[in-house]
Amino acid sequence: MIKQILGKLPRKQSSKSSQNGISNNGGDSILKSSNLNSVGIGVNGSSKGTPASGKASNFGQNGTTKPNQAKKSSSLDSQVGLALNLATYEALPSFRDVPSSEKPNLFIKKLRMCCIVFDFSDPSKNLKEKDVKRQTLLELVDYISSVTSKFNEVTMQEITKMVAANLFRTLPTSNHYSKLDMYDVEEDEPNMEPSWPHVQIVYEFLLRFVASSETDAKLAKRYMDHSFVLRFLDLFESEDQREREYLKTILHRIYGKFMVHRPFIRKAINNIFYRFIFETEKHNGIAELLEILGSIINGFALPLKEEHKFFLVRALIPLHKPKCVAMYHQQLSYCITQFVEKDLKLADTVIRGLLRYWPITSSSKEVMFLGELEEVLEATQAAEFQRCMVPLFSQIGRCLSSSHFQVAERALFLWNNDHIRNLITDNRNVILPIIFPALERNMQSHWNQAVQSLTLNIRKIFSDADQSLFDECLVRFREDETKEKEAREKRESIWKRLEDVAASNAVSSEAVLVAKFVSSVSIATTTSPRKAKGI
Repeated sequence: MIKQILGKLPRKQSSKSSQNGISNNGGDSILKSSNLNSVGIGVNGSSKGTPASGKASNFGQNGTTKPNQAKKSSSLDSQVGLALNLATYEALPSFRDVPSSEKPNLFIKKLRMCCIVFDFSDPSKNLKEKDVKRQTLLELVDYISSVTSKFNEVTMQEITKMVAANLFRTLPTSNHYSKLDMYDVEEDEPNMEPSWPHVQIVYEFLLRFVASSETDAKLAKRYMDHSFVLRFLDLFESEDQREREYLKTILHRIYGKFMVHRPFIRKAINNIFYRFIFETEKHNGIAELLEILGSIINGFALPLKEEHKFFLVRALIPLHKPKCVAMYHQQLSYCITQFVEKDLKLADTVIRGLLRYWPITSSSKEVMFLGELEEVLEATQAAEFQRCMVPLFSQIGRCLSSSHFQVAERALFLWNNDHIRNLITDNRNVILPIIFPALERNMQSHWNQAVQSLTLNIRKIFSDADQSLFDECLVRFREDETKEKEAREKRESIWKRLEDVAASNAVSSEAVLVAKFVSSVSIATTTSPRKAKGI
């Protein structure tokens, strides 16, 4: 079959016939025979995305083919697809050089021309062709910004094909981090997208298309469907910050324009979060996705749907768990605060969620959590505060007595917030007994002078608010200290007595009973190893 097709191909084609054949087949470019290994032309105009390797993308048919040439043009399509893998193209006429009636057809031709993807792994390859495509993409951006008529179905189909061919690609695998050794943005250089000179313009084109008033959402949703959205979300894995910024802006526009896609977009983002939290713990675009969600949450209608509350509990709060939370904590904190401001009753749920994922060994994470806690408490009312204040201030008490001065200092800074200080003062009968031991130990033995100074100020606030309660807590603290000291001395005495008995009977092979301890517990030494073995 292949030999028959190759046998029908002309060995040499005139310049005129070559031009006519390609223009009838789509008018994408003027093809010339050349040794170009990085470009190929596909068949049937399919819209499958191409990987970053730069293989040929799709080359669609032009709907303007004359009826009497349809069969011939279709045959040429197959011949071109099989034989012209080594081809290049030249720029099509500018939009300024054609009549207005021809501009829509020229626009489609240029879109099809830009479906060819070049290999940017070698910067010295195909420089002329890459520049031609770049200039063509810039012309498309200018045209789509100035168009004054609605985009028809054919045009939208060609637009989505071109976008898919250039953007939907296999992203390079990153070796920067694993699940246990997370990628450090400050130390490791991200992989920059080599084809950015073209990809950037395609993103700009897509942004203007989505934002254009000439784009009919009801018609465009047929092509920018769920599959398109999922593949678009996959691109947030890109390490290139410039690409993720475009993705963030465009996804927000898509969410605003295509109301029918909103539930699906939220669900898809949820799935990305679930996989990140519970499986991989690595994703480059969590911060950007959270930034989009921040504005989405801000627009939620009241009362909040149960779906949105489940999203808070099952996705947002568990996002505090991963080790790399610092990479997106600012955006996460904003989303959490938005929920509390929307529904004040969620404050208790959020605070208990923070306590559940409170870090134990990471001081830097503790400082971040305390900062977020302050923002949540600032939006918390008295009723919700009283529900969670006991476990909350048990944790804050541990932070107050932390040997890491930044943790203790950040916890003490909570009293600088007027709203939080008033909540604490109003509930001092419950809170002061919980944190008083931490305050006193800071005064007695904390190594950092700034922590001691701030602790003194907090003690003064409580003393001025309720001197009798303060004195009562002080007396109780001293009693507890005395009891603890006595218990410590008794433990040391028991261990000393046990050591003495063990030393005096080190040579004996008989069991020794040490009785009449304060705890009324008898401690017997085990049989010596020699006797146990019958030696």
